[in-house]
Amino acid sequence: MREGVIIGDLEDPSVVYGVHGTTGLSQWKCLARRAGLFGSWEAVEWAWIPPGGVSGEHVHTRTEEIYFILSGRGEMTLDGKPHPVGPGSLILTGLGTKHGLRNVGDVGLGWLVIELLSPHTAAVLRGSEPPGQARAPQPPTQRGEEDVTNAVVLNLRQTYEVNPRGVFTGPLRSIRLVNLKPGQRAELSAAGEEHTLFAIGGSGEISSGEAAIPLKYGVSVTLPLGTGMTVTAGDAGLEYFLASLEVPGGGAR
Repeated sequence: MREGVIIGDLEDPSVVYGVHGTTGLSQWKCLARRAGLFGSWEAVEWAWIPPGGVSGEHVHTRTEEIYFILSGRGEMTLDGKPHPVGPGSLILTGLGTKHGLRNVGDVGLGWLVIELLSPHTAAVLRGSEPPGQARAPQPPTQRGEEDVTNAVVLNLRQTYEVNPRGVFTGPLRSIRLVNLKPGQRAELSAAGEEHTLFAIGGSGEISSGEAAIPLKYGVSVTLPLGTGMTVTAGDAGLEYFLASLEVPGGGAR
């Protein structure tokens, strides 16, 4: 195992005016980018809009996207159909899905964003032959979700783990909420896959090699291929969001 995890937090976010063609301000922070990673990530980001704020409707043609709602109440529009969302809502938007988000509550609406390259785009960037026609989407592997198209809204707090491959065409393996009791530990190894973690509640720390980094709400940790870490919960326990992406041919480096 080599060292070199990527740490992000929510301090000093950028202020953006007119996000995706709308008026008004929003806040945004990039937590990790494709550079330094081996898998088909585009970016891991945090975004926030005030009451009444809007992240305008738009379409992704080369990336698939996860939204995970952290705070506030919103309305997610998917191909013209509105969906109520709140803390714990997980939105998967596949290629070509028109989507936008509106804050309909009285406090700020914050969410985690993970953009993933489609297999075709990833192949072009690697200089390899693009794959053939993508398979038709199938329902995600989880309880109680049957009516699924190229985008879906789920409650991750009810299921705690989702296999996104029914909606996404790329190699994202799983999306999970993890709860550790006080003092409990979890080991994460980026062998054959890469991980990105976002602390949601409680506190703790990660250790990787000789480094020890405190964990609290808003701290993000991304593990490139060949790295590993131990997550230890603090006195109040620890809750975190975890997305894991398979790296084809990626053994430990």
